[in-house]
Amino acid sequence: MPHEALAEMAVALDGEFGCIADARSGAARFLTRAQSEQGLPVSARAMDLAQLVVSELVTNSLKYAPGPVMLELRIVADTVEITVWDTDPTLPTAHTAGAGRVGQHGLEIVMAVVHGFEAHREPVGKRITARLSLLDRPLPALDH
Repeated sequence: MPHEALAEMAVALDGEFGCIADARSGAARFLTRAQSEQGLPVSARAMDLAQLVVSELVTNSLKYAPGPVMLELRIVADTVEITVWDTDPTLPTAHTAGAGRVGQHGLEIVMAVVHGFEAHREPVGKRITARLSLLDRPLPALDH
């Protein structure tokens, strides 16, 4: 059973110029409001990493999936859940490190900074959820 969200927001992204930057700034505004209006703890590290994760996940969705993308942010306990839905049912895979590979490091970056990561096929695409601690604490082993 899902835990109750202390705060949440959702936004549809159309892929127009600037929507990735809008998604990043929306995440920052969301976390700032959660901190100032609800007194939830949000470390500077969490603020930065949440924007990075949003940017990487939204970029991947817009690059590889036709159609709109939905971004949802939820705060559950001391964690922000960053969920991106898109229209491509292909689940992402992180590439192995390669000295000659240029680009395609987004998922590797996300996996290195989050506490949890899930990818699920949906009837019209896929849903990716990354979980990030709002507090400054060492990263545990990643739960898949």
